[in-house]
Amino acid sequence: MFFVDTIETPGLGNRSYLAGGPRSAVVVDPPRDIDRVVAAAAVRGVRIVAVAETHLHNDYVTGGLELARITGAAYLVPAAAAVSFARTPVADGDTAPVDAGLALRALATPGHTPHHMAYVLEEDGRAVAAFTGGSLLIGGVGRPDLVEPRLTGTLARAQYASVHRLADELDDAVEVLPTHGFGSFCSSSRAEGTSSTIGAERGRNAALVQDVDAFVADLLAGLDDVPAYYAHMGPENAAGPAPVDLTPPSRATAPDIARRLAAGEWVVDLRSRVAFAEGHVAGSFNFEGEGQLATYLAWLIPRGRPVTLLAGTADELAHAQRELARVGIDRPAAAATGGADSWVSAPEELRSFRRATFADLAAARELGEEPVVLDVRRTAERANGAVAGSVHIPVHELPGRLAEVPRGVVWVHCAGGMRAAIAASLLDAAGREVVAVDDGFDAAAAAGLTVTAPRSAA
Repeated sequence: MFFVDTIETPGLGNRSYLAGGPRSAVVVDPPRDIDRVVAAAAVRGVRIVAVAETHLHNDYVTGGLELARITGAAYLVPAAAAVSFARTPVADGDTAPVDAGLALRALATPGHTPHHMAYVLEEDGRAVAAFTGGSLLIGGVGRPDLVEPRLTGTLARAQYASVHRLADELDDAVEVLPTHGFGSFCSSSRAEGTSSTIGAERGRNAALVQDVDAFVADLLAGLDDVPAYYAHMGPENAAGPAPVDLTPPSRATAPDIARRLAAGEWVVDLRSRVAFAEGHVAGSFNFEGEGQLATYLAWLIPRGRPVTLLAGTADELAHAQRELARVGIDRPAAAATGGADSWVSAPEELRSFRRATFADLAAARELGEEPVVLDVRRTAERANGAVAGSVHIPVHELPGRLAEVPRGVVWVHCAGGMRAAIAASLLDAAGREVVAVDDGFDAAAAAGLTVTAPRSAA
């Protein structure tokens, strides 16, 4: 009997897999923090004999090279991927033994990248599971625009053909096990559900129910913003990532924090947006440790800028450090734990700002106030409706567009509150008076605010 264990990285919307038999196993698309994989193998009592990459990832740093090194496993990488390290190049149709009666067969599935490879786990020659990486996802496909803009149209058509190849060659009962699609920006659409089979996808996946021209047109029209840090992940993975270092960073005192802020370094407060709004170090930014910390911090921070982390507890700090290492922010310059009072030399140095709801915003307008309403959602989100009269600057563009925010008190909102908190901290650090709307966008219309679908998201 075979097994497949899922190793989730929810902050990035990805999954890795440990699959095998009684004695040995393969790891597909491992995360940067490979200690989780090693622990999973130990629980199973299996030896890792192969590590397989479906493609050079654009959204995270792989742990594959290091995992293969410490386990002595074969490192399977698509032959067409240009890399700077020794590996076992894999071509279409190649097979690798996993355990008695178990083998991994490679299927070329270009589309998400030109060199993309899916892997089919076969038991006694029968396909039982397909590790589809960024090709066939649950209810969708991996986006084709992350490699080179001039290739996007070609890769979209290749993606269609690859999904059809998987559906044509595999039985309906074969489980579909993608790497992306659980919140990852590598997915072209939001995943529906957490598990699927070839048969289920055959009846619902756009790539399998539409003709190629309709599929490509809809796919390209629905592509959303790409996190800026994606541009660095592919090259880093091709070069061969260094082993991850999760040892605690040096401790920052209040004078250290002030000095780092004065030097233009980033000081990131990982506490909840409620705690941050109540009191924080002036000039610090609020990226909550829970949620999509790695995605949004890596998206906004200038690459290579030193970062100091502030957290309530050592556990919260360690969690954040692990999350950030997955996207190449390897070593915080320094860190501090405790509370905001301990991060400043005097309590009066702390800043705070208001939190509110859409109902509060409606009430302010009824009283004759004319606040600036700043919408920091992505363009695709705003296209589905916006508060009338609001200004639109997506949160990932805000650091470079602060001067465009009109004068006055700024009420900033997103879809749920997390990104509004990031934006509010950026504005607060720039000296603006800000109110963070900590509310779901659906509440805007319910509060009596006029919500329109604008012609343009600009």
